[in-house]
Amino acid sequence: MPAAPPIDPQAIASAKYTERPVREGVTTKRVICASCDIACNVVAEVQKERVTRIRSSDNPIFRDNICMKGIIAPKGFANPTRLMKPLKRVGERGSGEWEEVSWDDAIADIGDRLKAIIAKHGPEAWAVSTSQWNTGTDHGLGRRIMNHIGTPNYISGVALCAGNTAAVSRYTYGWFPMGDFANTKCIVLMGHNPRRHSWTPMYNFIRSAQAKGAKLIVMDPRKSSSAERADIWLPLKVGSDVAMMFGWLKVIIDEELYDKDFVANWTIGFEELKERVDEFPLDRVAKLTGCDPDMIAKAARMYATEGPSIIPWTPITDMQRNSTSGIRLQGILRSICGYVDAPGGERLEGFNPDIINESVIEMHEAISEEQKAKQLGSENHPAFTYRGQDMFREPTKRVYGQEYANLVMGCHMATPSATFRAMAGEGPYPVKAFFFLGNNPMMSYANMNLIIKAMMNQDLIVAHEQFMTPSAQLADYILPADSWLERPWMMDTFGWTSTVRFSEKSMEPPGECKSTFEFWKLIAGALDRPELVPWDTIDDLYDWRLASTGKSFAQMCAETEIHFKPAEYYRYKKVGFATPTGKVELKSTGLEVLGFDPLPYFREDPPVDPQYPLMLFTGVREDGFFQTGHRHIPEMRKRHPDPLVFVSPGTAKAQGLAEGEWVEVSNQLAKISIKIAIKEAMPDGLVRVPHGWWKPEMEQGAGRLSGALKYADAQLCRDDPDYLDREQGIPHLKGVPCRIDKVAGSTLEPGVEEASIGAPLQAKEPAE
Repeated sequence: MPAAPPIDPQAIASAKYTERPVREGVTTKRVICASCDIACNVVAEVQKERVTRIRSSDNPIFRDNICMKGIIAPKGFANPTRLMKPLKRVGERGSGEWEEVSWDDAIADIGDRLKAIIAKHGPEAWAVSTSQWNTGTDHGLGRRIMNHIGTPNYISGVALCAGNTAAVSRYTYGWFPMGDFANTKCIVLMGHNPRRHSWTPMYNFIRSAQAKGAKLIVMDPRKSSSAERADIWLPLKVGSDVAMMFGWLKVIIDEELYDKDFVANWTIGFEELKERVDEFPLDRVAKLTGCDPDMIAKAARMYATEGPSIIPWTPITDMQRNSTSGIRLQGILRSICGYVDAPGGERLEGFNPDIINESVIEMHEAISEEQKAKQLGSENHPAFTYRGQDMFREPTKRVYGQEYANLVMGCHMATPSATFRAMAGEGPYPVKAFFFLGNNPMMSYANMNLIIKAMMNQDLIVAHEQFMTPSAQLADYILPADSWLERPWMMDTFGWTSTVRFSEKSMEPPGECKSTFEFWKLIAGALDRPELVPWDTIDDLYDWRLASTGKSFAQMCAETEIHFKPAEYYRYKKVGFATPTGKVELKSTGLEVLGFDPLPYFREDPPVDPQYPLMLFTGVREDGFFQTGHRHIPEMRKRHPDPLVFVSPGTAKAQGLAEGEWVEVSNQLAKISIKIAIKEAMPDGLVRVPHGWWKPEMEQGAGRLSGALKYADAQLCRDDPDYLDREQGIPHLKGVPCRIDKVAGSTLEPGVEEASIGAPLQAKEPAE
């Protein structure tokens, strides 16, 4: 989820409070937690130049926004397995043989090898994968350097998580909206389930809105904790979100519950949309979704009449074969009901005019059209590539003042699957150098076996990382990274909103750990382009970005927690929308130009192989972890010692499964080992698998990869055409045929000796 909690900046700016007293010998720093992607304002307590405690903010607006991941962070970063010095591979790739080297020697060799690859294969032979959800930010410097060198092949986990929503949203109304939680009257959660220790600010804002009388509608196959509190719960079939939204539109249009003035004056394509919607009568939608037609209609009426309403961003529609249509339909529902850029609805905020934003720093104008055209995946799946996004340059400048808006880092990306195929030698040209920062790419995208093949085929792999992840184990160099406690941060929500927040540096990085700023500055120098990062320090960069405010970064940290522009609703009445037509495009001119259906549509499931009778839903998030991280922290592993697959009592009975037994979940791609957890909230036939499992204490190196080859859900994630979104090329992760097989033996995990948490596990070959 994007690091942009739905805050009310005016309320925060006006909040009066007194900072809590601290113990003798303790100083405090106001910081922004980056242990997950929601970016909570918290306080770091420092003793003897080290952070010893993380506690909630003194500001009453932020005070409830803290979770176990933030609280445990100082201990996690002090773990003895943390990487402190640069490591160079000295054996075969994946051998686990390393030697410590200096930063100077590592960067010099990396620069020489990368320049040789570029000279032989062209700049496009260099690909980079990173996620600002994990690094906090790289300040736009990675793309800046890549654009000047001439490679368009940047990929990120945001292709499956908010970045693609930002890019696709532009085809409807030109920006990525943020819900006005403080004033909304109705909230719709599409498969998303914020909790006390997962997406904590979102959880708090939803509960606060409900306390003020807002309605809550939840679409979710399982009866989640949010569904328990909902006014309406729609237990739809997995992957049928788009059909459900068509059903809502059918009710809203047929009963004339939409905003007729807005539709008439500020949209195009309503009549064509109506014809498409007519293909989805409620009896058909009921069959596709498995929901009662009367409840579908009741929910649609509630959304349209109890508003203003919001549909907060959800990862569920980001990860489906119908993702583009799903994101577009969310925008269409918001638009025809008159909730776009309206109080209590969904704001299109634009950039903060006082701050130089990261899209400017990235300098997308520097890369040539010839190199843009080489971006991997853009020919077949162009939605978030340069080919798809460059049509918004003029409209974005007209409305928001600059041509490029790389919202949530997702608007000028290569397609991940196409990039890994090129890395594996199966693309239009070779990709032979691969860098990743704060990212565990092997486990973060679909088709993990392809990614391993791709990585094994590289001439140069560089990781900027805190711990020895499975992906880092295949690198040539691992360069030690700092943490959010060890660097300052100016959090600008990556262009999503106009609020900017400030985080103080709490302590020095341990050992030789360096920031993403330092990493990219060194890489620019190694490529003989030091002028690309002219600032000496990260504080210099921040001071430059803040120059128009007349204040330095240090002054901002001392004086305020947030810098914002006052809310401006209905801005489109002055400047229109940042689309080619200047209106909300119910029928997308952009998608039509690219050769796709300009209207949303629904692709039903492909034929099911009877050998795989169950449906797999990947991506369960455990409260103690974020993505593939935090597996090394004993307190978190005590909460989650093993991966658990959730099944219903009915499925368990039909399959002969018992609570806590080890099984194998498989599909046509691979199989993983996992423990059974029987959940009353689960529907029959659905199998929920957690994301990102590996065990740092298990054996490292190719063939083992610290348990990733045994547990990781990415092995089951398909990227063949039936399971890709057509416009984006992202995989369908919510409803893939699978099966569960019992493992001969007992409750003991196959192939692993029992051991206590924190003690190294001894892997052995399973019995034949």
